[in-house]
Amino acid sequence: MFRCGEELVSGESEEESNGVNLMEFSDEILLHILSYVPCTDLVLNVRKTCRKLATLCLDKSLTHTVLLQKDYKVNKDKVKQLMRDIGKEIYQLNMAGCYWLPSSTIDHVIRCKNLVKLNLSGCHITSLRLSKMLSALQHLRSLAIDVNPGFDASQLSSECKATLSRVSELKQTLYTPSYGVVPCCTSLEKLLLYFEILDRSREGFMLSGQLMVGESNVPHYQNLRVFYARLAPGYVNQEVVRLYLAVLSDRTPENLHAFLISAPGSFAETGATKNLLDSMARNVRLDALQLPKAWINGSGLLQHLKFNNPFYFSFSRCTLSGGHLIQRVINGGKDLKSLTSLNLSGCVHCLAPESLFRKAEDDIDSSILESLVVSCCNLRHLNLSAAHHHSSDSIGNHLCQLLSRLKHLLSLALPVCSITDVAANVEKPPTQPNAAPQTFGKKVRVGIQTYPRNLTDQANQKIESSVFWTLMGSLRFLETLEIIGSSFSSAMPRNEPAIRNSLPPCVRAQSVGDSEVAAISQLTYLQSLTLAQLPNIITGSGLVSIGLQCQHLRTLSLANLGMMGKVVYMSALMDMLKHCKCLRDLRLEQPYFSAGAQFFQALSHCSSLQRLCIVSRSGTLQSDAVMSFMASCLEVVMCHMFMGESLTVCRNLQQSIVRSFQADRPALNVVIFPLLHEDLTEVIRDVPMRHLDEITLFKSRVAEEPPNLWW
Repeated sequence: MFRCGEELVSGESEEESNGVNLMEFSDEILLHILSYVPCTDLVLNVRKTCRKLATLCLDKSLTHTVLLQKDYKVNKDKVKQLMRDIGKEIYQLNMAGCYWLPSSTIDHVIRCKNLVKLNLSGCHITSLRLSKMLSALQHLRSLAIDVNPGFDASQLSSECKATLSRVSELKQTLYTPSYGVVPCCTSLEKLLLYFEILDRSREGFMLSGQLMVGESNVPHYQNLRVFYARLAPGYVNQEVVRLYLAVLSDRTPENLHAFLISAPGSFAETGATKNLLDSMARNVRLDALQLPKAWINGSGLLQHLKFNNPFYFSFSRCTLSGGHLIQRVINGGKDLKSLTSLNLSGCVHCLAPESLFRKAEDDIDSSILESLVVSCCNLRHLNLSAAHHHSSDSIGNHLCQLLSRLKHLLSLALPVCSITDVAANVEKPPTQPNAAPQTFGKKVRVGIQTYPRNLTDQANQKIESSVFWTLMGSLRFLETLEIIGSSFSSAMPRNEPAIRNSLPPCVRAQSVGDSEVAAISQLTYLQSLTLAQLPNIITGSGLVSIGLQCQHLRTLSLANLGMMGKVVYMSALMDMLKHCKCLRDLRLEQPYFSAGAQFFQALSHCSSLQRLCIVSRSGTLQSDAVMSFMASCLEVVMCHMFMGESLTVCRNLQQSIVRSFQADRPALNVVIFPLLHEDLTEVIRDVPMRHLDEITLFKSRVAEEPPNLWW
């Protein structure tokens, strides 16, 4: 039942030989052990083993909250039996992302009469089924649903609307222009909106974001404390969110303490939004803030907003200068110990005094970063990616040295060029095996730098003296790390064709390679690792060190490492995978990647793997090897491969996988498709949002949202 540190003590002979009987443990210890077992297994299987476990498995501490959101083996019959056995004991039910369950499964939720919190995001549900279910859940206070095309609020019964009127927390994912159930929720304190509306229908018709004015009927925002909106690319999403904001602009809730809008690209400010922000500046004190870049750039908004013990700031992609950041946000060094999460992704000038007349590649002002580190000493999540943060050669002022003071960091995202050792760059130009000579004349043979394959030899080479090695050694409790090239852009599209001209790596990043990757192996508790556009990967030996030392690693994303014309780290990657027993998600993006028998044989050692995504322009795959891998790794429920193979090869392999494994894996989601095919965007829109958002699309996820925003 357990994997990766959650293994069940197995075999009576083993118990007898060690003189330990699991049933002799105290109830408290057994309950703690059982808390790691999926609830469906507890109720439907473990409970039947003996009388003691039959009682413990129904303990309120285990049945109060039921999490099915990543229980990929659950099916309609198991949900039905679960609700029948313990439905009345469930107060919180999370079925988010259970896309494989039929809509009729929702009918069984009615048995949970005492539900207070319910998450059905990603589940298939009609207006009528929602109405019937909510009519029976009179104690519900927190709800998360999807609003799909065909949703009709007029089908909601009066009993359903009465339940919605008592809901204080609502999360809606909108796939069609609609207010959803918001007009019925008259007691809202927290409203989360995810806009995933496409500009065109499946038939190719342009969609409009205009809604009937009378449909809003939302004069009920006076209790609102948290407003969050995340927009996918597209004009319609912007149109619809403006309608929601128009209601807020009429009367700004006095208790509002978190106002967050995440919008990609340009999202212009209007008269209504300006009035809203002006009203917020006068009437509220915020704890969390995120605004589209156009709303902040060039305005004095931050100077007027008031904050009260803030815990989350996001200025992603803003042109905010370091001077403004220090003076307007942390008020010249004001005590900001309450701040736990800060997103400065894409803020190219945030560590420089002024943005005027400054090149993005110029050295940072270390005093600004030092002020930030001193004032925000309790930061747990920090994102500095998608920018050039070059340190000067002054001693003790390197970005890595300053960040090493943040002892509470749990997640960190940095650009590749920020971790390079300045002194090393000055003394020794980086090896660029894939770069052409810049001058005419006789070609110079460039020797390939080699790195040792174990930590002992690395110690002998004294790479521990580098600033990045020191940083990794000081952040021993870091769980998430992203090292992403400042010029990197994924070949995987969001709503556009997969034809992009990749920019060359930053010059300062040219020396970052195997030794820096090896330094990451010091992070004993690392759970998620992203490495993208590290040009000086020669052998990939650092990956092997990570595989050996980071035994808690669950998510691995590698993109564009080393030379682009050849996968130079394949051998090391295969060695690494043999040690990754806890790995659940693997994403690989690399041109000319060959997904053959040797690769899949190594990947088969990852016995806990659940999701695999490979993106490779001109890449190849071996169908027989994929089938053998799927047969040996029984936990895999998502296989996405976007390669250079023909449409016929991709379709045949996809159909073979579905035919062979769908019956035993109800959650199986397979997409195998040519990366450069013109219909790729149509294929992408059918991918379940859980997979699309969490693994298929590449993005920085550190400090993307406030901590504990929802569940």
